[in-house]
Amino acid sequence: MTDAGAVALIGFGYWGPNLARNLQALAGPRWRYLVDASPERRERAAQLYPQVRTVPDVETVLADDEVTAVVLATPAATHVPLGRALLEAGKHVLVEKPLALATADAVALAELAERHGRTLMVGHTFEFVPAVRKMKQIIDAGEIGDVLYLHSQRLNLGRIQSDINAFWSIGPHDVSIANYLIGAAPQWVSAHGARYLNAEVEDVTFVTVGYPGGVLAHMHVSWLDPNKTRRTTVVGSKQMLVYDDLDADAKLRVFDKGADRLSEDAYGAWQYRLRDGAMYVPRLEMIEPLATELAHFLQCVSTGARPLTDGWNGAQVVAVLEAVDESLRGKGVEVAVKVTPK
Repeated sequence: MTDAGAVALIGFGYWGPNLARNLQALAGPRWRYLVDASPERRERAAQLYPQVRTVPDVETVLADDEVTAVVLATPAATHVPLGRALLEAGKHVLVEKPLALATADAVALAELAERHGRTLMVGHTFEFVPAVRKMKQIIDAGEIGDVLYLHSQRLNLGRIQSDINAFWSIGPHDVSIANYLIGAAPQWVSAHGARYLNAEVEDVTFVTVGYPGGVLAHMHVSWLDPNKTRRTTVVGSKQMLVYDDLDADAKLRVFDKGADRLSEDAYGAWQYRLRDGAMYVPRLEMIEPLATELAHFLQCVSTGARPLTDGWNGAQVVAVLEAVDESLRGKGVEVAVKVTPK
């Protein structure tokens, strides 16, 4: 299958300019439309990309049969209706996270894409980060032994939103990273949070996600914190990994640390020897994850390959987000995650 038709970008707000910059480099003359309702944003886009047609609504894109691939970077509440219209019009679609605001809607989009034979991909950019991919390679090679647990922090002072809580806003990154590294579907969620700035949405959340085999992933997410932090730690039975996205010198560190169980003592209690070995910094590719993500989407459109972050991947993340909301309402009650990707 070869599909080298025209490409469109819908949305030029918060994230759209980053997508536009990469589309210009990757799609070149194939990039035909930029859609945005704001005249000011369309004017700015026209100045930056004069060869691209800027239009105020999606109807022009839907009606153009030569447009085969669309990147959707609009508010989360619009992802389902716009995604559905694009898929039904025969377009391949890359949707920024989250795929939907309800698991049932996310599943429906994934199923719709399959029925129409179209590519549906979700913008879980961190699955294309070289450090995260290196972590996956190290884990899958068995170098850290059994994965015991993960913990992550995604903190900042801002960007504060009023339509969705902090976990819906930035937590999908940590959920997608955990799902990717563990390589299994999450089973349950327990969440606590608080509303300090807005009585309607949580500013800070502490979320624990349970995976098969007793593996836990704990996620601290907040837009009300003095320090910007983007860190994921993976603790294995042999080694430990720390990914710090803000560390320019060593984004990934591998620690030969752990606790080795020795034989029982005379009283039947196990003895342990702490191991504090060397640390090393793996060599990583110097590439922009968003460029890799967009190139992967365009390649999948061209070849018919299944995207790494396909619609079912997106539905799995939405299922965790929805379970988090239910657990928050229940003051931390354990809630089952109700979708398993195909």
